[in-house]
Amino acid sequence: MRGRDTPRSPRLRTLVTAVLAAAMVVSAATPAGAGTSTIGGEGIGDPYFPRAGNGGYDVRHYHLNVRYEPSTGRLEGIARITLVPLMDLTRFDFDLVGLHVERVRVAASPATWTRRDRHELVVTPSHLLPAGHAVDAVVRYGGVPVTFRIPGTPLRTGVVPTDDGADIWGEPQVAAAWFPVNDHPRDKASYDIDLTVPNDVQAVSNGRLAGRTTHGGRTTWRWIERRPMASYLALAAIGRFDLRFRRTPGGLPVIDAVDPDAGDAADFALGQEVHIVRFLSSRFGPYPFDALGGVVDDANLGAALENQTRPLYPSDFFRRNGSTSIVVHELAHQWFGDSVSVDLWRYTWLNEGFATYAEWMWSQATGKGSAAAIAAAYCRIPASDPFWDLRIGEPGVARIFDPPIYYRGALTLQALRRRVGVHDFFRILRAWAYGRAGSTGTTDQFVSLAEHVSGRPLDRLFTAWLDTPARPAHCAGGHTTPARSPPPVPTPNGLLRLDPPR
Repeated sequence: MRGRDTPRSPRLRTLVTAVLAAAMVVSAATPAGAGTSTIGGEGIGDPYFPRAGNGGYDVRHYHLNVRYEPSTGRLEGIARITLVPLMDLTRFDFDLVGLHVERVRVAASPATWTRRDRHELVVTPSHLLPAGHAVDAVVRYGGVPVTFRIPGTPLRTGVVPTDDGADIWGEPQVAAAWFPVNDHPRDKASYDIDLTVPNDVQAVSNGRLAGRTTHGGRTTWRWIERRPMASYLALAAIGRFDLRFRRTPGGLPVIDAVDPDAGDAADFALGQEVHIVRFLSSRFGPYPFDALGGVVDDANLGAALENQTRPLYPSDFFRRNGSTSIVVHELAHQWFGDSVSVDLWRYTWLNEGFATYAEWMWSQATGKGSAAAIAAAYCRIPASDPFWDLRIGEPGVARIFDPPIYYRGALTLQALRRRVGVHDFFRILRAWAYGRAGSTGTTDQFVSLAEHVSGRPLDRLFTAWLDTPARPAHCAGGHTTPARSPPPVPTPNGLLRLDPPR
């Protein structure tokens, strides 16, 4: 496959270097007023979710040692968090919801702590932490984890019990339900995740399986993800799974975990993973991680989630339609959403629009209707339809996962492709994925990159598609073979994706 083994071209490297110099500013997880206070902020600075994340420090690594008992739903954990203060700190926060804290140590010394508003774990070290010097914070905690409502939205997220274990699932925040965390994509980190469970179940997480050790009636599964990862993408899926191990032609490990109760409905789609990644790599550039795979659980999740290296899929999706499109969508997120994450949650079109457009490209590659034809079908939705009312560039907190984010986002990319041409369009996507790998991005940064690569002014195009609550005057996909079926009628359903055109 064309993954990490594929050399990155000098031409692309030169392009990205120029683009970064001309148009990009890497975001830092820096609180407002950094340098003027010794107290880290209770939020990282996202206006949609003021309490999400925390200010004053940058996490470099999480080492999670978590024990879960399916029969009681109880979780016990020790989190060792390596962080670097961005200013001299006398106090800082972690996000943590619904679990009891037993002990906190910072820089090898006992620390005091308090809980605030169910969401904040406020830590006071025994001495000031100087800016720029890495320290370890160790938190011992436990309890029965809960699902919780994301403020300002209809979404619930957290630890979802199943008949034989649990899945940790949700977006935009979920990590705080199972470990203390700086819960925002701006502060990515590497992870070691050790999951200890009874011997009759398996525990699946992100990255590479580093080993498993049985001791008495329990087994510890050790997973390692060395590439920077946004906290909501951290995975724990516990239950009875059929584990399937293989490697890509380039040597990357592929690990799938499939609930036996799911039957064989997902087998064909998962069997296409390597082929899909090869296809997407040819469009977006090298696969950005060290492992891949997926988890299919017979659980009431309502939607799939793009967990880094190993998306989580509800089995009922495959039973309903058997489509590979959902696998294409979640694997496309490995580039757009996981490797390059949103800098603020208002920019969800940069995740969902890109992944939806990947489905349209896959449809074309498999002879089921071109991306242009699918776009043209959406453009036939009447201008009076509420589908066109949402400004997807600034949707508001309650609507960040509404259907137009997905489909108007993909339409925006099709409009860009028509404006700049196929060659420059894919140069833009590859430069975005390459230049911001392991980091975050904003709409303005993407527009600047597109203008730099294409040499064209594009403000009017993006304003029409992202910031205008109306059907754009030039909404059209082009003249190509029509799609085999019309697009679905969009209906609001939170994170649950609509079935894609087939």
